[in-house]
Amino acid sequence: MEKFNQVVSTAVPMPIEDIDTDQIIPARFLKATSRDGFGDNLFRDWRYVQGDEPKADFVLNDPTFSGEILVAGRNFGCGSSREHAAWALYDYGFKVVVSSFFADIFKGNALNNGLLPVQVSESFLQELIAAIKADPSTSITVNLPEQTISYNGQSESFEVNSYKKECLLNGYDDIDFLVSIKEEIEAYEASSNVI
Repeated sequence: MEKFNQVVSTAVPMPIEDIDTDQIIPARFLKATSRDGFGDNLFRDWRYVQGDEPKADFVLNDPTFSGEILVAGRNFGCGSSREHAAWALYDYGFKVVVSSFFADIFKGNALNNGLLPVQVSESFLQELIAAIKADPSTSITVNLPEQTISYNGQSESFEVNSYKKECLLNGYDDIDFLVSIKEEIEAYEASSNVI
């Protein structure tokens, strides 16, 4: 994974509540064996009319909005536990998803795949969405070391699991993390007479 420290970007507003993983990446696109290419089908049924004709009124097809941050409504990532939803968002180019609530399994899948779920208060979320819609060039800063999200002089803290934070900051998956503490593991095994 890439190291994650700070993202400074414009954002795509999608103030829809209860976006589930089947809407993020429909089940019929889950046949691939690698993580690449899932971004092409992100929100497929919302982005396209039957076939490949883009729906002009869907936000990902609107050139007004772009960036590495998706700002979504409450209860993002509900539904099935498919990890492909995080793959699709990341492959599309999003590094951060902001919402006032995330489904637990989606949150874990996102963190395991280098995508940072930033949970904020409902009032902060609504003000952020309004700011982006009023000015699509609004710059948002997501600072992982400080665990803050800020824009236009407004700021809020967010929580993140300390282990997952360390993994993101160092670009580790779970195996990379274990390799990084190999000497500590070996020292413990030697001192504990672990077989």
